[in-house]
Amino acid sequence: MPAALEPVEQEDIALEVNGERVEHRVPVRRLLADFLRDDLGLTGTHLGCEHGVCGACTVVMDGAAVRSCLILAVQADGRHVSTVEGLAPAGSLSDLQEAFRACHALQCGFCTPGFLMTLHAEDPAEWQGEDRIRELLSGNLCRCTGYSTIVDAVKAAWASDSPAASSGKGGA
Repeated sequence: MPAALEPVEQEDIALEVNGERVEHRVPVRRLLADFLRDDLGLTGTHLGCEHGVCGACTVVMDGAAVRSCLILAVQADGRHVSTVEGLAPAGSLSDLQEAFRACHALQCGFCTPGFLMTLHAEDPAEWQGEDRIRELLSGNLCRCTGYSTIVDAVKAAWASDSPAASSGKGGA
């Protein structure tokens, strides 16, 4: 007679977050966003709609932009996760962050980490021109105002002579 299956309530996970190995015991139903914010203190990952629509919780997992409100922490076991805190060394800004600052693309700032992580995961060469940039950013919602300054910042950061444009990815 097979043993009854007991529900698993917690599981040990090990992953790399912003270049550092992390080992943790987490409830199996804990969202990656909650794990990053509450367990690791990486509060740059914001929770907006909690339905994967607004993009505020976007992080990069194994090189792809993902919604951390739709992924369980246990699904990140063995993966590489980057958050907005990992974009630049402490006390400095990445090229993309600097362009957001210079172009006044921050507005209230709540959505900014999601925008930055979406852009960080992409190859600028594949998203040239304002229409393509707007298409890329369409998965991130900003409720403060229009996207003109955000698009201006992306264009500035991804200009052909920018280090962000030549780094292969969206300008860490």
